[in-house]
Amino acid sequence: MGSILGGVLRRLKYGKPIVLVSGLPRSGTSMAMKMLEAGGMETIVDNIRTADEDNPKGYFEDERVKDLAEMEDTTWIRGARGKVIKVVSSLLQYLPRDNFYKVIFMRRNLHEVLASQAKMLDRRGEENTAEDEDMLRMYEAHLDKVKFQLRFRDWFDVLYLDFSGVVADPEKAARQINDFLGGHMDVETMAVQVDPNLYRNRSE
Repeated sequence: MGSILGGVLRRLKYGKPIVLVSGLPRSGTSMAMKMLEAGGMETIVDNIRTADEDNPKGYFEDERVKDLAEMEDTTWIRGARGKVIKVVSSLLQYLPRDNFYKVIFMRRNLHEVLASQAKMLDRRGEENTAEDEDMLRMYEAHLDKVKFQLRFRDWFDVLYLDFSGVVADPEKAARQINDFLGGHMDVETMAVQVDPNLYRNRSE
């Protein structure tokens, strides 16, 4: 009850929530950003990282987010109220508490995440030195920690979506997002942004 009350009070105090799209890298966060943009939300992006073979529809990133852990002045985040910005899961803990955040958290089979990350590194000519089993354990522990943070910090309200489920039924996912964000989005246009051909590295 306290968490619910805290969320209501934050909405009253800080106005429109900041919508966050989060998750591990290669978990479908860019797809979710594309859906939200198509549904009518303004995205906070700088277009420095452009579309490529790994993300042909774009990354939807703002480079400032990468520096959140070391950044002393994070007041610029307030400019995202009523808008949407992508923040990877490892950086959620560094967001300032004087906002209210609606988090759309993308989850994906971890074997698929690792396979997708490995192919990205290979295309860039970078070596992947970590063992898959070590990475799996690290990601599992990390996601457990993030889930705990999102549950017990009242400045967060979260909707979890599975990448495979969004691809399998994009209309259902679009409705869930629309309901979570207040019911004013273009659900049909959101749904058609999901391209099943981009679901590569499927686990068996």
